[in-house]
Amino acid sequence: MSKLVGAVAVAGGGVAGIQSAIDLANSGLKVYLIENSTSIGGKMAQLDKTFPTLDCSMCTLSPKLAEVARHPNIELLTYSEITGIEGEAGDFTVKVKKKATFVDPNKCTACGLCVPKCPVKVPDEYNEGGNNRKAIYLAFPQAVPRVYTIDAEKCLYLTKGKCGNCAKACENDAINYDDKGEEIEINVGSVILSTGFEPFDATQLEQYRMDHPDVVTSMQFERQLSSSGPFEGHVTLSDGTHPKKIAWIQCIGSRSPEIGRRNCSSVCCMYATKEAMVAMEHDSELETTIFNIDVRAFGKGFEEFYQKAKNEKSVRFINSRPSGVEVDPNTNKLSLKYEGEDGNGTCREEFDMVVLSIGLTPSKSSKQLVDIANVEMDDLGFVKTKIDCPVETTRPGIFVSGAMQAPKDIPDTVADASGAASKASSLLSSERGKLVTEKQYPTEKEITDEIRTGVVVCRCGINIGSIVDVPDVVNYAKDLSGVVFAKEEVYACSSDSLAGIADLVKEHDLNRVVVASCTPRTHEPLFRETLMEAGLNPYMFELANIREHCSWVHQNEKDKATKKAKDIVRMSVSRANLLQPLYKEKVEFNNSGLVIGGGIAGMNATIDIADKGFHVTLVEKSAELGGLLNAYTKLQDGRSTSEVLEPIIGRVRSHDNITLMTDTELVGLEGSMGKFTAHLKKAGVDEEIQCGVAIIATGANELVPEGYFSYGKYPNIVTQSKLEHMIDEGTDAKDIVFIQCAGGRNNERPYCSRACCTVAMKNAIRLKEGDPDRNVYVLYRDIRTFGRWEDLYTQARELGVVFMRYTEDKEPEVGEKSIKMYDSLLNMDFDINYDLLALSAPLVAPETNEGLGSLFKVPLDSNKFFLEAHIKLRPVEFATEGVFLCGTAQAPKLVDEAVSQALAAASRACTILSSDFLETIGNVSVVDPELCIGCGRCTMVCPYKAPELKEVVVETEEITYTTKKCEINPTVCKGCGSCAAECPTGAITSRHYTAPQIMAVIKAYGEGL
Repeated sequence: MSKLVGAVAVAGGGVAGIQSAIDLANSGLKVYLIENSTSIGGKMAQLDKTFPTLDCSMCTLSPKLAEVARHPNIELLTYSEITGIEGEAGDFTVKVKKKATFVDPNKCTACGLCVPKCPVKVPDEYNEGGNNRKAIYLAFPQAVPRVYTIDAEKCLYLTKGKCGNCAKACENDAINYDDKGEEIEINVGSVILSTGFEPFDATQLEQYRMDHPDVVTSMQFERQLSSSGPFEGHVTLSDGTHPKKIAWIQCIGSRSPEIGRRNCSSVCCMYATKEAMVAMEHDSELETTIFNIDVRAFGKGFEEFYQKAKNEKSVRFINSRPSGVEVDPNTNKLSLKYEGEDGNGTCREEFDMVVLSIGLTPSKSSKQLVDIANVEMDDLGFVKTKIDCPVETTRPGIFVSGAMQAPKDIPDTVADASGAASKASSLLSSERGKLVTEKQYPTEKEITDEIRTGVVVCRCGINIGSIVDVPDVVNYAKDLSGVVFAKEEVYACSSDSLAGIADLVKEHDLNRVVVASCTPRTHEPLFRETLMEAGLNPYMFELANIREHCSWVHQNEKDKATKKAKDIVRMSVSRANLLQPLYKEKVEFNNSGLVIGGGIAGMNATIDIADKGFHVTLVEKSAELGGLLNAYTKLQDGRSTSEVLEPIIGRVRSHDNITLMTDTELVGLEGSMGKFTAHLKKAGVDEEIQCGVAIIATGANELVPEGYFSYGKYPNIVTQSKLEHMIDEGTDAKDIVFIQCAGGRNNERPYCSRACCTVAMKNAIRLKEGDPDRNVYVLYRDIRTFGRWEDLYTQARELGVVFMRYTEDKEPEVGEKSIKMYDSLLNMDFDINYDLLALSAPLVAPETNEGLGSLFKVPLDSNKFFLEAHIKLRPVEFATEGVFLCGTAQAPKLVDEAVSQALAAASRACTILSSDFLETIGNVSVVDPELCIGCGRCTMVCPYKAPELKEVVVETEEITYTTKKCEINPTVCKGCGSCAAECPTGAITSRHYTAPQIMAVIKAYGEGL
């Protein structure tokens, strides 16, 4: 490469493109985020809630939208499309066509005065045609950028030379009917393709009667559920009433080879389950039924979510796929005919509404972009990649992420996006910082003695607004001491609302701001940034959590919830009135990394950090690298595991920036992000290393299924990993049975192990290909070969593998040579003779996870895997800064997913390592040495080891002596206040949570009693 350009073009502004853009910009590269529509946000912006946590989708996405809009190193090119990509890796010229919006973005303030004047009504794409928009429109309330666009095909002035009302209404003269758009060229070093997917067009399948108004797609139903949707969150039939019975039909446009969509879309089973549960929250008497082939609840927390829906919420799941929707010609009622379970024969049932769970297909624009980028597609229309590097396309320098590579859910998409960003960043590591600018803030205003507090109460769509009387809370807040202004917002975290808060600070000369909304865990940094942009110290902010602490826990007590919201706001205002400015300190840090675990994930993370020019130490407790993958011999694409492992092991051993330590254990850890000290033990010898970040990639183990299906009782019963070696060595077994979920999806291990079905299909195919006369049976509860691996399931059936479904309450009974089982689909009992039985045992978390979690101060989930900071948008991060996770340490997964997460963890780690300095938090604890008696109680309670006892010399007029006094390490302190609460003399003060502030909150609470 003769030239390297420190900029990246990211095609697609959905959650994948957004994550890639943020990672790249934070690592010191210039980013052009190119989006075909008028706003970034993608399909996630249309969702009501996300599974399995039922978080508000827009609440989690809005901070990301705002971060992109504010980032000085991200240039947004919305309503634009790539028309050409020329050059080579490191130096591409990308041609971009910016379509005409007919609205000047520099003049438009998004006041909306133009909209009521426009006479043209157009079906609203954002609401899936559920209502109308105007010819001049904003995509959705939280759209970024917040600039209106004129639909050239619908505008009367542009099509017929008539009207012009919007131009007359615009007070800023922002309308420009002569806008022709423009074509530009940008010079970048890499390109990331992340244009997402297109929902399957269900009108192609006439038998499902999309012509009936009460047959809707899953995306249309999402908009019905949403508070910003056409019915403000109320599920509504075409006659205006609410349904009492709703059916979901799965696999519409998926698992359907007859229409060319043979793959599984990976997300439909879970979003249907989510939609059913949310709909029942709206109407507790609603009956919901999901018709499915298999329930593919394979992700982290998905199986538990499915079981909750089935057992606690009474969502009915029927293993049957209706071939169509029937409409009674006399009553116009909907009915479904399906094959009943347990031998009930053909059944017919009426429903008020039918939801078609449509699949994820490659979009037309994605296909065009693939041609322009000159990268290869697979036969399903997705971008072709390899298992061992799922973000690399066939053209060097061009990477791919998200559903453009394969159908996948949000966490996998986010991991992909960070992984693609990491690969692009590695390519351009020498160019970091050359094309970027530092964000500038206005001069901070001086805080006067006069308290001027502003209060913003958020409706959070219907999350708060449907329970709490928000206008009543706003009026109440206006009369509180120190409050000079109060208002409500539909979404306080949206880009325009944040800009509005900054304007309020200036307009009303506010010196304190209280936002009553959701959790500070995700949103406090966003609002603090807004204060800085308004010239106010970020610590003059208080967040009153009236969602998690109020509306979500008092859904059936609206009056009490409103009263409690007032109490919370009153308490927050009382504390805010006593806030004082605080400041961060810049500190130097160690820009090297530590990776714990030498499996496929750990090695990929290590190499990716090293390729960016940072030193990294890889610690592996065993003598060999490779981890869990060493137990298997073949990948699901047919390649041997050694073909993947050997090159990467070679790179780890030879890389100049990598220190490899095998037979080594981490036995101690001190410090915090930027200044970790790791204590290692190798062959009884202690060693100490310094690092700035750490990645946990300790993997998982295959369960030894003792006590399940006679394992250990007979020598011809083995696990899948053992079976792989037997196939390699040659087995003469003629009758082979697989039993899925052997030790998984039960009370002890309630999760799905994700990889087992795909591994079983791979091995069943190998057995049949090795000897077509063999009898191979797979006894299963659900076959979960998601995404492109549905092909393996199809191939196995075509080769003659027999599949028989069992249920949890009627498990197969295993003898030495035969198995008794009940097939729930055929409603028949069977005796199956076998020579060899292979159990698909789940992956389980290593016992060492608890000790490692304690060292790093990071949590585990209920299954003892490591618990990420946010299951959707932060899948490779912990709440503890500077520590990341990847691979099966987080949850069971396939190799390509582990690699993708590894690259993502490396990407997130390198956004820290590429910084010039780190900043402490402002709200650290401080010690008054005059009051400190050196008792050390603070050192015992601090979870971060921030307090230290140090010897000091004290001189008085009478005597000089040596004693111990406490000092707080500001780089380690997280401001939790444990030390201040424990100190017996009151020597420690927790800044931002001082005693007077806390007493004010307690007093304010008492005023409500």
